Amino acid sequence: MIHVMSKKEQILSLVKEYVQEQQAAKKWEPGKDWVQYAGPYFDDSEYTSSIETLLDGWLVLGKKGISFESIFPKLVDKKYGILTNSGSSSNLIMMSALTSKRLYNLQKGTKVITPIAGFPTTINPIFQLGFEPLFVDIDLDTLNLNIEQVEEQAKKGAKVITFAHVLGNPPNMDELMRVVKEYDLILLEDCCDALGSTYNDKPLGSFGEFASCSFYPAHHITMGEGGFVACNTHQQEIVARSFREWGRGCYCVGMKAGLLKNGSCGNRFSNWLPALPDEIFDHKYVYDEIGYNLKPIEVQAAMGLEQVKKLPIIKEKRNYNHQRLCDIFSKYEDYFVIPKATKNSDPSWFAFALTIKEGAPFKRKDIVNFLESNKIQTRPYFAGNIMLQPAYEGLMDVNDVVKKYPNARKVTTDTFFLGTSPVISDEQLNYISSIVDNFFKQ
Repeated sequence: MIHVMSKKEQILSLVKEYVQEQQAAKKWEPGKDWVQYAGPYFDDSEYTSSIETLLDGWLVLGKKGISFESIFPKLVDKKYGILTNSGSSSNLIMMSALTSKRLYNLQKGTKVITPIAGFPTTINPIFQLGFEPLFVDIDLDTLNLNIEQVEEQAKKGAKVITFAHVLGNPPNMDELMRVVKEYDLILLEDCCDALGSTYNDKPLGSFGEFASCSFYPAHHITMGEGGFVACNTHQQEIVARSFREWGRGCYCVGMKAGLLKNGSCGNRFSNWLPALPDEIFDHKYVYDEIGYNLKPIEVQAAMGLEQVKKLPIIKEKRNYNHQRLCDIFSKYEDYFVIPKATKNSDPSWFAFALTIKEGAPFKRKDIVNFLESNKIQTRPYFAGNIMLQPAYEGLMDVNDVVKKYPNARKVTTDTFFLGTSPVISDEQLNYISSIVDNFFKQ
């Protein structure tokens, strides 16, 4: 029997054909085209899956969102989690959850340990929620937080610690977890750069109470934008979901996806308002938290489900590219701190970071400008010392910021990174090698 394709099947078939033709026609010319530090590792499946979702007429999170939320937590050895619109939102949600009366009920002024260098949205929720940051410096060899200083700050009454595993590489988690347990700290792991990385064969993200992840195009998998909050308990998930959705109390996922009408509890219309105990009220419009709207859409979940399938090969390609860059720059290690994996770790490298050593006969601007002029993208180590950025002016004395955190000061001016993205080819790595050699010849 001959199958006649429906119009939908024809559309998806044409999309698949178009994407395959476009990708096959892509050429890269050294010196003319950019070596991009990052980009989506897509084939036709991400496009057809997302377009199929649009053709099915479902925009807000639905069945694919539910599926992604059931699959993804396993990647960081967690049981529960929620999809969000960005990794930054995920950081805000997991720290906001600590203020919930249903969890930790932390108040304004709560002390939070965090490294002073990195990406701002790891730190911003501390200020946004009225907590007090207790900053620590970083180590130059890994760019991770200094654990000796973490313990010093823990003695000052800290309740929480939050940090990012830098560019996919963790700190010494044995020592860090000793401090966390000894001082009864709540650990929030920012894994936005570290999906697929492990320490002692445990996924990063599995150590803390909550973990965040980002699906921005520069990261390991992408939905264009997007993020995730993973957690240990159903109650943590309920609270995180509430903060994601305006503070709404209803957590019947199937109902929101159009699969249930009266909620999984079967008690949607009941006496939900404590102030009006005799009145019936729709639980979908009861608010248990002062929340936000940080939801993604179903199209993103469709992309994400395809991207998760590619994670093993993405890690393999990233680590291959990182090793190639190590080989390229190792012959100039008199001038650079060359990144190395933390003992007992197996990073899925987000990027290849270099810090220029004291006494080098060039400055960061010299090599970065040379690379960029030859169409090789570079990035600084994010914000460097965040408290030197204009947004935070007046929150700390600038002289103290510079003196107390010398390594954070150094990376602000002397550290940069190249990409390890799976879209970077051997041809492009060979080109990088030749340009780096040319720089040192000059």
